[in-house]
Amino acid sequence: MYDPNYDPRNIFDLTGKRALVTGASSGLGHRFAWTLARAGAEVILAARSEDKLAALGDEIAAFGGRYVTAKLDVRDRQAIRACVDEVESGGPIDVLVNNAGIAIVKAPERYEDDDWDQVYETNLRGPWVLAQSVIKHRVKDGRDCSIINIASILGLRPLGHIAPYAAAKAGIINLGRELCVDLAAKGIRVNALAPGYFETEMNREWLKSPAGERLKQGIPAGRFGQPGDLDGAILFLASDASRFMNGNLMTIDGGHTAGL
Repeated sequence: MYDPNYDPRNIFDLTGKRALVTGASSGLGHRFAWTLARAGAEVILAARSEDKLAALGDEIAAFGGRYVTAKLDVRDRQAIRACVDEVESGGPIDVLVNNAGIAIVKAPERYEDDDWDQVYETNLRGPWVLAQSVIKHRVKDGRDCSIINIASILGLRPLGHIAPYAAAKAGIINLGRELCVDLAAKGIRVNALAPGYFETEMNREWLKSPAGERLKQGIPAGRFGQPGDLDGAILFLASDASRFMNGNLMTIDGGHTAGL
């Protein structure tokens, strides 16, 4: 017998939850943090730019949302561990969104060692250290949590001139699958979200270029994504709506990968 008082909309409610979002100062991370706050979570806004984090905090406060800011460079392992411990002192992290990322675009023969290190450390090593730091707390206290790694369709298909980024994004997809095997029985979920081509302030002008227009022609939806197109996916993965989903990848790309 179904509960006549059950409202399925409530499973997306994040009231009482705490969510840490890296790379929250701009782009998709800015939208993820804002959306999670709108759904009721207290959001820890983490990035290097304190001014931009303060501006986002003002946006969240304007609708009565709760937030904390944390200056964080995800290439710094010790800073990551210290940040997680400090955040945990104010309450457990229920949701981790590993969003911070960079891309360096070059022909393979032109990459320097430091290029590889920057991309790897930001896009894969940092998320691993963050996830491990949160996992240690959740294993100790036995609380459930959801870790959401922001991947990319470039972890699934080639583009060219972006080898370190594509390798890191493929790695973060498989990192979640591996962690799921070890942690699912402990109530710790690790899933990945793979956006396609989304318009943000960082790439808006390039997407309007002839090369961007050619790229758009390969997207069955006939357009690039807007940050709000990911609201449902991030809420699903962060909330109890996805409580039996683990080690999986959600691809949100307007049909791009299906159109190969």
